[in-house]
This record gives sequence, C-alpha cells and structure tokens, in this order.
Amino acid sequence: MPLFVMGFFSVVAWLLAKWRGMGRGITLSLLMVACVLSGTWVAKARSDAVAAPIAPSMTKPTLVEAYVIDVDSPGARGHRVVLAPVRIRGIAFEDVPHRLRATVKGEPPRPGDAVSIYGLLNPPPAPASPASYDFGRMAWFESLGGVLFGLGDTREAHLGVPTWRVRMEMRINAVRFNMAERLVARLGPQRGGIAAAMVTGHETWIGEDDLQAMRDSGLAHILSISGLHMAVVGGFSFFLVRLLVALWPWLALRVSGKKVAAVGGLLAVGAYLVISGAPPPAERAAVTASIAFIAILLDRRAISMRALAAAAFVVLLLRPESVIAPGFQMSFAATAALVALAEIWPRRIKEINTPWPIAAIQRAGSWAFAAVAASLVAGMATGPFVMHHFNRTSMYGLVANMASAPLADLIMLPSLALGALLEPVGLGAPFLWLAGQGVGFMLAIGHWAADLPGAVHTMPSAPTVALPVAFVGILFMCLWRGWLRVLGLPLACAVVLWPRPQVPDIWIGDAATNAAVVRGHEAEVFRKVRAFASTMWAQRWDLDVTERPKEGWKCGRTYCRADAGQMPVALWWGRAVPDEKVMSAMCASAEVVAVRSEVPSLPHECADALVLDGRDFATKGAVELWRTQSGWKARWVRDVRGERPWSRWGDPDYQ
Repeated sequence: MPLFVMGFFSVVAWLLAKWRGMGRGITLSLLMVACVLSGTWVAKARSDAVAAPIAPSMTKPTLVEAYVIDVDSPGARGHRVVLAPVRIRGIAFEDVPHRLRATVKGEPPRPGDAVSIYGLLNPPPAPASPASYDFGRMAWFESLGGVLFGLGDTREAHLGVPTWRVRMEMRINAVRFNMAERLVARLGPQRGGIAAAMVTGHETWIGEDDLQAMRDSGLAHILSISGLHMAVVGGFSFFLVRLLVALWPWLALRVSGKKVAAVGGLLAVGAYLVISGAPPPAERAAVTASIAFIAILLDRRAISMRALAAAAFVVLLLRPESVIAPGFQMSFAATAALVALAEIWPRRIKEINTPWPIAAIQRAGSWAFAAVAASLVAGMATGPFVMHHFNRTSMYGLVANMASAPLADLIMLPSLALGALLEPVGLGAPFLWLAGQGVGFMLAIGHWAADLPGAVHTMPSAPTVALPVAFVGILFMCLWRGWLRVLGLPLACAVVLWPRPQVPDIWIGDAATNAAVVRGHEAEVFRKVRAFASTMWAQRWDLDVTERPKEGWKCGRTYCRADAGQMPVALWWGRAVPDEKVMSAMCASAEVVAVRSEVPSLPHECADALVLDGRDFATKGAVELWRTQSGWKARWVRDVRGERPWSRWGDPDYQ
C-alpha cells in the first residue's frame, strides 16, 4: 500500500506540473521519479499476484496425480511436461502447487491427459552459482511450484472435473500439440521438428545435433518464437489483406485498405500468439507488433522510437520481471538499433525511364546492402547481452543469418503459416513441402557455419555493472541524432572491455553434492551427479571442464577426500551426519571440507580447515571460494540473489 500511495502521488505531481506549464527540467525530473515509484509498485503487485504454493523438499518419492497442461522442451534426462496437480501424497490440499514441471520416462503424455507419476518432488532449484541463471525466479512468475523427476512409468489417473481455466489451457495446448504432430508427420522428424518449434513452440522433436548446430551458427533465435516470427506473420498478413482489398475495386473505393490490413495483421498476431503457447518472448513480440498496427489505425508512424517506447511500456506494465530477462533486453536493443538505422537510411531518388534490367539490379543491390546493414547493426546491438548472459558468440553468425534470412522471411515462415492453416482441411501439402525445403537448406547452412574453424568464441562474464553501462551506450547511440552518437560506442563495448575479476579457486554446489577445483584454465569436477550445475559455473568463468583424476583420492558412496596428503577440498554428500573419526580424516586431508548434513561439533583436527555444513548450504546455496593471505573469501548464491519471495523457500529461517 505505501508503494501504491507514493506512486499515485508522484504521477499526480507530474501531471500538475505539466498542467501548470512548469519548465522541462522540473517536469522531466518528476516524470523520472513517477516512473521509478510506479514501476516499483507494479513490480511488487505483479510478484504478489503470481504468488502460489511452493513444494517442499521431499527426501522420499511421492505420488503426484495431475492433469497434463502442456509438453515442454526435452531435458537431458527425458521429456518434460507441465502439470496441474490435483493431489500430492504427503502435502495438504491447500499447499498443493498450482503447476509443476515434471521429467518423465518414455514418450510424454499428451495435453489433457490425467496422469499419476511416482517420483522425487523438490522446490524450484536455486542458481548453480552466484550471479548465474535463476530458475526459481522464472518459476515464481510462471506459478511453477516445483520440479518432479519421475522414477517409473507415467500411468493413467481418474480425477475429477478440472476448473474452466485448466480445461481451456489443455484444449488450446492439445490443438497446438496436434498441429506439431501433423507437421512432423508431414515433413519427417528432422525438418518437421524444426517446423513444429517455429509454429507451435514445441521443441520435442529437435535432435541435439541440430539444436547445437543452430546455437553455434547463431541461428537458434529462429527456433524461438519472437520478433522475427511475429514480424513475418503480421507483415505477411498485412500485405495479403491489403492486396485483396486492392483487387476488389468496390471495397477499395469505400474503405482504407491500409487500415483494414492493419486489423488483419492484429488478428494474425493474436492467433499466432495463441498457437505458439504465449511464451514470454512471443508475448513481447506480439505487443510490439500490435503497437505498430495500432499506430497505423491512428494514422501514426508504425516504425518509430515512440512506438517502440510504447511497446516497452506495455510489456513492463504486464510483465515487469522481463526487464532483466535476456530476451527482453536483446529484442528491444535490436529493434531500437534497427529503428535508428531506418531513421538515418538515405532515401533513394526514383529515376525516370530507367530500363528495367538496370532498375532490377539497382534494387537488388540496395536490398542486399540494407540486409547486411540490418543484420550487422542488430548483431552489434545484441552482442553485449549475448556475451554477458551466454558467455559465447557465434563468429559466423552474420554470414549464416545473411544466407538464411531471405529464405526464412520470404519463403519458410509464410509457407509454414499457410501450410499449418490449411493442413487440417487437406490443402497444406504444397506449402509445407516448400517450407520443408527451406528448413533443410537452413539446417545445411547452420551445420556448415557451426563446423567452420573457430565458429564459437567463449569468454567469461563481465562484472554485473558492465551490462547497464553497455545498455546506456547502446541507448545513447540509438537516440542521439547526429555524429555525436559515436560517443556512446566506448560505453556500448563495456562488456568486452571491462576487466574480468579473479577466477575462484573452488566452487561447491548446493548441498555439497558436487565441487570443482580450478587449475589453470581447467575446472576439475568431482562427480558426474548434477553435471549441469558444474558445467554452467565453468561456462561463466570460461573454464574447460575435466574430471577429477582418479589417483590420489579415496571416494565412497557418500564421500570423497584425498587418499594421502592434503587436497583443496573434501566432500561428504551423505544425508547422515559423519562421525568424529570421519570428520577428523576429512579435515586432515583438505583445506575446505563441505558436508551436506549439519555437524553439531567439530573435532580438533578441523581447527585449521574451513568447514561448511548443511546449515550453510540450506541458507546460502552454492558458494565460490577465493584463497587470500588472510584466509578464504566466500561468495554465496544468497549474497547475490538477495531476499526475494522466490529465494526464501528451503531456508529454515523462513516461515
């Protein structure tokens, strides 16, 4: 309530200042204050609105009975589905999460199925290391209350009638899944899997080799339904409707073909948003495209910085959590750069009586140059965000995108749209065949670019402050008019130029289930369990992952320590409390001892060792350690994550 009051009165103060005709300095300052206070209230209101029960960490398997809402992208251990649980053994009805993400064995169940799954249930995991990707934060705003790992086969269940909201979600997702299956059946698993991802968002049928090639070649953005897809679908619909109006003289004389086409574009964008499953990137792209069509209806410029600002405002009003999402940052940075390019692009004077062969060559050259410039500018604008969030950049991404962009924009996506629309009535075959040829050509380009020497360049993450600095530089270059905009270039390159901090000496995952010791440019990982966490941590610091050498170590089912002498770290990942003899041996063998359970007392052998036990990991998460002259310096996940609603679950101090 205090945030709402402050936000409300700050907006009133700004409106009064505008009404009284005060100076620009005063009104602009009041506007900034109003945006900050109102934005804070909107963020708090959004966080409270999506709050839902969170599953506890259960040490034993449980039985979950639920409806299948949707089929998610596959994981390393199997297919993943989104569930709406009805009953969970061991959890009271009022504490049952609204949604779960489950990894199941075998073929995934279909949307709308009622299933029972026996497996391990846990709350959404914390980040693998400080400042890394926070799945728990994403899960909070998606009302995902836990993750389930199925231990047995998925079985049919007999449940009551679900709520109308659940029924509606299941019906829409069932239509999407059926459409994806028809595309795969028509085009085959490889090409059909890519086509299904581009139309419905389902990545279930995409092979790991193809997915990796798309990432390494810089073409993975084509698989995620975002701005490119919405622009092509909306633009194609706009062009088609306007052409049909122009072909009907009676209608063309009585209505504005441009505005009718804008309505058709709005309807196409809305339909595509529903078919895609409305993931956050698609929602952002749909809002941006809709603002452009609404601008046409209001006789405004469809492509302008004002329209882009309005789209960003609407997105942040609906989903304020998007402001720190990589997709939001990259999409709006690229769009702003393209709008700035369009504003300075020279207008070619139309020649009179130019022979058509010469005119065709001139226009083809102009289009090619514009395409190169657009790809280059968009790539430069998104480069800092790719480097910071993903620690990698595709060296041949510009070439691969230049080769595949005309194909995707002019042939593949329009053909997929028409084919998917006409396939239920048996008329989509020729369009889908054409789209399949385009998908095959795009995959060939992706594999070719990914196989080139030095196709991917990796780098460690810059300090957190470098990204906002780069963002300010990009904004300055996009918004400032004239050649002084180049002054923003050094700031835009902050992610590349900023000095990297010292690499940690040791990383220990949450619950002491895994650890890594840094030796030069390599990270020696202790166990293959939870390998994803150690891989993500090593990627952030640009380290090569290697397995711990077998010699010199004594490891059992619940522990791992040096066989003789002293090593940097020793682990105890068993749930039972180690006895005094075991603790003495571990402290004598390592500088740092990590224990999953809580240790009530330490033997005197542990006086010179740094001992981290279950209390530390339960309250603080994973840890990075630096060796200093005065001892060990630690940075925990909680130090970076802070006190948030999604960061408190699992903390014994949180009630």
